[in-house]
Amino acid sequence: MTTTTCPATRVRSLPVLLATEDDAEDMGLLAPDDRLTCHVHGRWIHQCVASPAHVSPVTRHRWCRGCRTELSVAVDELTLAVRMSCPRCGGGASAATARLTAACRASLAAERDIRRAA
Repeated sequence: MTTTTCPATRVRSLPVLLATEDDAEDMGLLAPDDRLTCHVHGRWIHQCVASPAHVSPVTRHRWCRGCRTELSVAVDELTLAVRMSCPRCGGGASAATARLTAACRASLAAERDIRRAA
């Protein structure tokens, strides 16, 4: 299961998706980077991605290796835009941060679809 095989049209609520993603991750069917929800905060990933808990210098999630700095996060829920960048150099791109950004965009879209369906 990945974000592309768990379409928002089948998601009924945040608690259901949290439990589904927990189970899929535990079974090795979902990579932690592909989650739309956060098992630590119990929220959509785009709602808590700015938390220090989502910074990892080791994996380079939200981390600028060159500046040794936590990346800043901007999430626009109206346009579904997500941006992460280093406040020092403006860079900080990595494969891990790209996956996290993609998960946030998918999370935003899933939440929007659930609201529309309600």
